[in-house]
Amino acid sequence: MQEATWSALADPTRRALLEVLRVRPHAVGDLVDALRITQSATSKHLRVLRDVGLVRVLPNRQRRIYAIDPARFLELDEWLAPYRALWNDRLDALGEQLDNEILAKSDQELEEQ
Repeated sequence: MQEATWSALADPTRRALLEVLRVRPHAVGDLVDALRITQSATSKHLRVLRDVGLVRVLPNRQRRIYAIDPARFLELDEWLAPYRALWNDRLDALGEQLDNEILAKSDQELEEQ
């Protein structure tokens, strides 16, 4: 995965833009209103996201409509897959441990009755 992609995702304003775009495509003006930042700042952040392939511009007469580009997110998902498996394995082990503790406590309570 490109370092530029991670750098783009590290910025909280860009993540907020992606969160808004996750729902549906938006014009720049809508994004300005949603995030309450200047149009200049919004455009700069969108340019970074576009340059790394996280968003794309949809043709729409005179307005620029931005949408998430799912291809880049698929690449991110594929890169994260081994880490997700690691987390899932650890969470499964934790769940099993907690289940065993609950069963042991239930058994102990039954013995005390």
